[in-house]
Amino acid sequence: MNASYQKYLLQFKRPSGTSRGIMTEKETWFIILEENDRKGIGECGILRGLSADDREDYEEKLKWACDNIHLGEEVLWEALLEFPSIQFGIEMAFLSLKSENPYLLLPSDFTKNVSSININGLVWMGESDFMKQQIEDKLAAGFNCIKLKIGAIDFQKELELLAFIRSHFSPEEIEIRVDANGAFSISEALDKLNQLNQFHLHSIEQPIKKGNIREMEKLCKETPFPIALDEELIGVFSFEEKEKLLKEIKPQYIILKPSFIGGFRGTQEWITLAEKYNIGWWITSALESNIGLNAIAQWTFLQNSEMPQGLGTGALYINNIDCPLEVRNGQLWYNFEKEWQKDFFF
Repeated sequence: MNASYQKYLLQFKRPSGTSRGIMTEKETWFIILEENDRKGIGECGILRGLSADDREDYEEKLKWACDNIHLGEEVLWEALLEFPSIQFGIEMAFLSLKSENPYLLLPSDFTKNVSSININGLVWMGESDFMKQQIEDKLAAGFNCIKLKIGAIDFQKELELLAFIRSHFSPEEIEIRVDANGAFSISEALDKLNQLNQFHLHSIEQPIKKGNIREMEKLCKETPFPIALDEELIGVFSFEEKEKLLKEIKPQYIILKPSFIGGFRGTQEWITLAEKYNIGWWITSALESNIGLNAIAQWTFLQNSEMPQGLGTGALYINNIDCPLEVRNGQLWYNFEKEWQKDFFF
């Protein structure tokens, strides 16, 4: 078996804002496996400044994984414990290699275009007029769950945007999730949660920065509506550490990004623990290309979750890989009549 890797820069159609700043491009890495005239593709979806494996030796470790591909998936997964995006890339590539079609990893009613995945519509941070336009576009596109990134513009303007949605749609008609990306200070977080509560929100992701375990535990206990941990899960590698975190904080939900938490195997560990402690969960992409998004979507469908998932990121880039994934009426579909972009990898 031969393994190689290559870097690829995804270019955003429009600069996209989070509380950590504006993004214009997204770095990703692909692993290509070749064996007996078969090929497999996996994506290592690192996000600089956030991923646990954003380290100077990242490419060195990627090269090591390719040079030692003969060790097999199990051994490599354990050896790459502190490099979750490479774990996922290796896991995906082996699945791809074993499949008749390198992009059809986990056949199901989803890949047959019989069933779809309910997803949220993502609204990026920006000036209030831009965010309002995004909201109107998502509602017109048939989404019944909207996720707004908050924490970068004036908080009162963000409250006005939420009031705009609620003036037109009840909680029964439109579910609203917000994602603070750790933007609230510890001293102001509970007050802001109380102000947000008037809009009957489904949940808020990561209201304060990760690592403030006692403060987050207190917030989860006192919050007027559910809190979902997101960044808090990054860099928590062992099963024991994961269980300890959930037992200490006791969140209402956790957000699972396979590229950040060790692929499907790492994600399954979090799901097992969440269900043990009666914690809700859903899965989201981490701004991967359509290669990674495709794999995540196929696996997510098999988890049989009825909650809206965060898998609507395929249209963000001007140079993404053309694929059968498409969003219709707030649902992600696999339209197998659309083909993968030819000669991009194979």
